[in-house]
Amino acid sequence: MPETRTIAVPEGLSGERLDVVLSRLFGFSRAFAQAVIEQGGAIVDGKPGAKSDRASSGAMLDVTFEPKRAPTIEPIVVDSMAILYDDDDVVIVDKPPGLAAHPAPSWDGPSVLGALAGAGYRISTSGPPERQGIVHRLDVGTSGAMAVAKSEIAYSKLKRAFKAREVHKTYLALVQGHPDPSLGTIDAPIGRHPSSSWRFAVVAGGRDSITHYETLEAFSAASLLKVTLETGRTHQIRVHMSAQKHPIVGDTVYGADPTIAERLGASRQWLHASELEFTHPVTGELVKVSCPIPEDLQVGLERLRAG
Repeated sequence: MPETRTIAVPEGLSGERLDVVLSRLFGFSRAFAQAVIEQGGAIVDGKPGAKSDRASSGAMLDVTFEPKRAPTIEPIVVDSMAILYDDDDVVIVDKPPGLAAHPAPSWDGPSVLGALAGAGYRISTSGPPERQGIVHRLDVGTSGAMAVAKSEIAYSKLKRAFKAREVHKTYLALVQGHPDPSLGTIDAPIGRHPSSSWRFAVVAGGRDSITHYETLEAFSAASLLKVTLETGRTHQIRVHMSAQKHPIVGDTVYGADPTIAERLGASRQWLHASELEFTHPVTGELVKVSCPIPEDLQVGLERLRAG
């Protein structure tokens, strides 16, 4: 059954977009908030609101929405998902492409949590039901090292460590062209794409986002980069490299030339989480895990090296 909530816009949200107000007040995702507004479910002082409307302090907000049911986690067997590290508190997997971090309303395919359940792992019960134990995520099309909390204390401390930028994440990315300079930092805010609810872009007023990169190998039409992140925004590397006119090979969502990916045999974005390093949440010891380049990405790399 639909729920209806009525609340006055607090002073702290005055001037914010209506979709942001709904997200902050009710814990909605931005996409869900926009869907509620587009369906006429947000009434501001008696009139239907638009997602880009700016809220005024004290305005009466009536919101009607259909509560989302949490996706269920179905245990599955994923032989291609290897375990890189495992103890009583943390498990680190080598996530293959095509696997989401967790179930979601927009994703009905396999997930890391489902694969761990299918392998008999017991994960922390902290966090939203469909994301229990998840302390960070990799895109469906990105492979590599991903940590999941098994104990409650590990979940709490690792979530805090990721937020405080105390976890070191290293990626390998094959990008089109040759970044100039070959070693640099991209410091550009990222937010929702102005014309798409599921893409992101460098936008004024976005969240601070910092990416460091270093060219490891340069080829005729592409460069292999080592990328480290200070922040962990959704699609951060993909957005930042695209903004620099060097999209990741195979990433057609962010402007990559599909003919290059075809020549290299790449069926997804050439992006791999190669290393993860953090202080263990319980023992205090340093945990550093490396994850080898998967075969599907290695094929393209060898074709470039062969000229």
